Amino acid sequence: MKTLFKLLVFLAVAGGIGFGAWKYMQGTEVKKNTPRYRTAKILRSDIVRTVEATGTVQPIKKVEVGTQVNGKIVQLFVDYNSVVTNGQLVALIDPQVYQATYDSALAQLHQNEANVAKCEAVLTLAEKTLVRKEKLVSREMASVADYDAALEARDSAKASLDAARAQVEQNQASVRQAKANLDYCTIVSPVNGVVIERSVDEGQTVVSSMNAVALVNIATDLKRIQVEATVPEADVGNIRVGQSVTFTADAYRRTFKGEVKQIRLASATENNVVTYPIIIEADNPDEMLYPGMTATISVETARADNALAVTSAAFRFRPKEEDMADGAELAAPRRIRRLWFADDAGKLFPVEIETGVADASFTQVVAPDDIEGRDVVIGYETTSAKAIASGDTKNPFMPKPPQRGKNKGTAPEPKK
Repeated sequence: MKTLFKLLVFLAVAGGIGFGAWKYMQGTEVKKNTPRYRTAKILRSDIVRTVEATGTVQPIKKVEVGTQVNGKIVQLFVDYNSVVTNGQLVALIDPQVYQATYDSALAQLHQNEANVAKCEAVLTLAEKTLVRKEKLVSREMASVADYDAALEARDSAKASLDAARAQVEQNQASVRQAKANLDYCTIVSPVNGVVIERSVDEGQTVVSSMNAVALVNIATDLKRIQVEATVPEADVGNIRVGQSVTFTADAYRRTFKGEVKQIRLASATENNVVTYPIIIEADNPDEMLYPGMTATISVETARADNALAVTSAAFRFRPKEEDMADGAELAAPRRIRRLWFADDAGKLFPVEIETGVADASFTQVVAPDDIEGRDVVIGYETTSAKAIASGDTKNPFMPKPPQRGKNKGTAPEPKK
């Protein structure tokens, strides 16, 4: 009896174990047949769309101070980084030649002014003579020929006076020109600012031909600067005057803020890429930014604060037909955006939504608030994803342990 009882207990235990194993295998098979998805939650976030570009820091206004006369630089009063004010003496060109020219023109003017006075006296005498001759002719005490001679003398004196006056005007112009050239020997700053470039040294001779020779470049107050950046034509349409800009410079680990002030229409083409310059103005605290520095700018073209956001990869997901729920269609009307969700049975169904601002990673979702926190399908779980989830991963760059005998017999036979 005891033996029969033990046999019955053994059969019951074996049957239970077999039934449990069968149920486990059934559950495993169901799990294998159920597709697994990669998902992401729809959460609230700040989305900022930006346009990235590089530019150069420049002063808002830069004045090139040059010379219009030839000569040797006698004295230079400024150097690099010198702070100058409007009207301050910058350089002095040797004025000796221009001083002599001015003195000569002035002496010629004085001589011709004296000639004018002489011609005026001659004209006065000729007019008086003409009046006397006219009275004598009327009394028949002088001939008509004498009257004609007096009239001709008066007209000649008047013409000489006009010529002398014209000569004086010409001399006055020569004096003004000589004085201007003399004044050009003294170079002064036309603005308040700082010298950022110097092109000459003391003792150097400058020769001005058709264009003025640059001596120094003066930048206006560097407490406020501008950044000139180039933007491709594909992005320039999103930029507007007044948009906020953040930028960085390689010299500092901080971010500067500015504003778009101008979008210039002077396009440039390089390597078949059309670009447009944009001008950004910004404060320069403590004058940290120097002209010529490279700036990496980020123009904020759109912004959505505390908006429902989903990863942009969700809009690129396309499910397999066998994984879609009954009644779901893969094709969607044009310009309709869809998100795919999984039901309790693992079947996928679409939800049509409107989208708003998008950045490089996320897109604003314009949808009812009940969609917040839900998991949206962004792709199928691949073998590598399963391995990562289970922790069964192998780094292909890790060294492998040596295997004895793997290359046995591949070496050539030694020579005898």
